[in-house]
Amino acid sequence: MISLPSPLRRSSVARASSRSATVARRPRRVLCSVPLALTWSHGGILHRVTHWPEVRFERLYGTEWIALAAAAESLATAAKTLTAADWSPYLEFVPVAVREFIAQFSFSRLEALQVAGRCPALLAELTETPALTAFVSAHVDLRGGAGPRWSEINAVHDRNGLYGVLEWLGLPASRSTLAILKNVVQPNLPRRFLEPLRQMLWQPQALASLQSAPALTDRQLSRYLHVLAA
Repeated sequence: MISLPSPLRRSSVARASSRSATVARRPRRVLCSVPLALTWSHGGILHRVTHWPEVRFERLYGTEWIALAAAAESLATAAKTLTAADWSPYLEFVPVAVREFIAQFSFSRLEALQVAGRCPALLAELTETPALTAFVSAHVDLRGGAGPRWSEINAVHDRNGLYGVLEWLGLPASRSTLAILKNVVQPNLPRRFLEPLRQMLWQPQALASLQSAPALTDRQLSRYLHVLAA
């Protein structure tokens, strides 16, 4: 057995203790998973929307994700299948103002997310009149055209404000229009309501009926639209 001199033994022990202290003081690495997308299946094919603020809609082709315009049918499927548990981690990485805006929608949350991402300057006004979001989201159907025109909406808003956007959407650019839309109880307006409601807002008699209602539920709107179609 080899016996080390006492000073050398003390030196070795000191170095070992120093290394142990260094390891103990070293901060532990915490790994966290950042949700990059919300994913759902539509027609047996995976679709997803990427993280904020990119908010790009994509579809899986083979092993590649390809960007595409969000189809109404795919969005409807997502609304039925994405749960609060799916949304919760995604919304943690979304600004508070956007999160509060999206919380107003129980069904068409992806449409609201897309509008907030593509037209951020409209967010404050849409928060006050959330039912207008459905018209902005469905602008391709309402105006026609080959695809979304988000940059045009932003340009119109920059130039003429919210009333310019109303006019661009084919709605009466008036305070009455905004007042009626603010009275809509559920901002998740079904797409089938949008065109008939737009027509109603141009008709004085129908406009008076809408203005007289303190709160407009889906059932009330459906009844008004049925009378209009008769």
